[in-house]
Amino acid sequence: MTTSTAAATRNVNGVELPAPGAWVIDPSHSSVEVIARHMVISKVRGRFDAFTGTVVVADRPEDSSVELTIDAASISTGDARRDEHLRNADFLETGTYPHITFKSTSIEPARKGRWALTGDLTVRDVTRPITVEVELEGVGSAYGGPRVVFSAGFDVDREEYGLTWNMALETGGVLVGRQLRIELNIQAVPGQPAT
Repeated sequence: MTTSTAAATRNVNGVELPAPGAWVIDPSHSSVEVIARHMVISKVRGRFDAFTGTVVVADRPEDSSVELTIDAASISTGDARRDEHLRNADFLETGTYPHITFKSTSIEPARKGRWALTGDLTVRDVTRPITVEVELEGVGSAYGGPRVVFSAGFDVDREEYGLTWNMALETGGVLVGRQLRIELNIQAVPGQPAT
């Protein structure tokens, strides 16, 4: 039986939104990526290959919530030596701090189709509040059921989370930029969060 897209959406003040309920992230159709400055003049892109999360859409959209848990050791940049360095104590120290988490505390309408999502981001047991602008890309139907798609991009100061390792360059500047760009493309399906 196929669930129609219309049944998975509703109209709130002229904006099409997902139907209320729990929407579980489908990691095989989602991505969590990190972009860092390298040697001042270039960028290195990495991704986390393992993560779980749930978007709970409430009857009143402002009461909705988001939780995301990332397996820190799943970082992948296409270079095995660099990935191992990122997993050690200079950076993520994944043996001690296996997860990066985000838990929302509030959500408010922003520009049309976008929401200001505020929550706590925890890296290496350091928790700081962040606000992210999330775009609802839409609701579609595939693989026999509805899917909702969100995207977001934001910057964080890695040193605020204890990721302070660096190396001075002979030509000036440092090897790794302080600001990290985080980009999320999330596809979620109706379901119950894992316990």
